[in-house]
Amino acid sequence: MTTQPHASSESREGLRQAGKRTTRTPAKSRNGSGAERLSLIGVKVDKALRAEIDEYAKTHGITRSRAAGQFLQIAREALRAREGVPAGKAEEILEALEGVRTVVELVGPPTFGLLRLLAHWATQSGGLKVSEDELLAELRTVAGDEWEQALSEAERDLHLALKKARTEGRP
Repeated sequence: MTTQPHASSESREGLRQAGKRTTRTPAKSRNGSGAERLSLIGVKVDKALRAEIDEYAKTHGITRSRAAGQFLQIAREALRAREGVPAGKAEEILEALEGVRTVVELVGPPTFGLLRLLAHWATQSGGLKVSEDELLAELRTVAGDEWEQALSEAERDLHLALKKARTEGRP
């Protein structure tokens, strides 16, 4: 039968101090690689979050502790990523997107209406040897190609502008 060595009297005394918590520094691994062990922390969470962590652990076949650690790692990454976008800038982006949405809602229906009218009128004159549906399909194809080209040019211009702004040190 083997026995565990007892903690030193100093560490036992430190643990006995009422109302005080002790923190442990991560121990170095025995293989000399310098890798540190995980540190234990205590966290109080609401029942809903605990249930979500438990479900995540069950789904992934890991312990609750490991699942909570993964949640914290994801949260850390999210917080660091969020630090890069100031609240005022986010509001500005949302307002710009709302403006684009409004423009699309205003321009979209009339554009499709014009396509249908052009196809109808062109086939009514009798000068074309295709049906209205065939002409409409061709108009939509050409319009789609033009739209894709305009988007790719706009994306290219945006990337160039962002690259230029980064090199000049502007956000």
